Amino acid sequence: MDSVKNILVAVDFTNDDQVLLAKALQMAKPFGSKIWVVHIAAPDPDFVGYEPGPQYIRDFRAEDLRTEHKNLKAYAENCKVEGLDAEGLLIQGPTVATIIEEAAKLNIDLFIVGNHRHGFWHRLFNEDTPIQLAKQSKIPLLIVPLA
Repeated sequence: MDSVKNILVAVDFTNDDQVLLAKALQMAKPFGSKIWVVHIAAPDPDFVGYEPGPQYIRDFRAEDLRTEHKNLKAYAENCKVEGLDAEGLLIQGPTVATIIEEAAKLNIDLFIVGNHRHGFWHRLFNEDTPIQLAKQSKIPLLIVPLA
């Protein structure tokens, strides 16, 4: 890779996020890359054909989204302290399709995602996000093994 100007690191607000962000910083520093810290939130039920539900459910969901947005801003600020340009994005939608769509808009040169070790039955019935990204995107993908 000659130049990596934009790195998208996908986070899910677990303790593993720090491992992914450290890897993103390590990859970004030599190139002076911008880091895009992205979390894909589940789409609102209103958008997928369900009734919106009681007000307390909508309020709870809105509070979750506000908290996630604050966390993304904090992650981006931590990258800026390291001397790199960074921005946090909270987007709702189907995970893989949304990541690929945003990557095109942001001219992403590298994805950084985590991969958890799962058992046989989980792998048999579920296809992980990293595998789907590898199949559906032409952007280089760094998969970081997580516990």
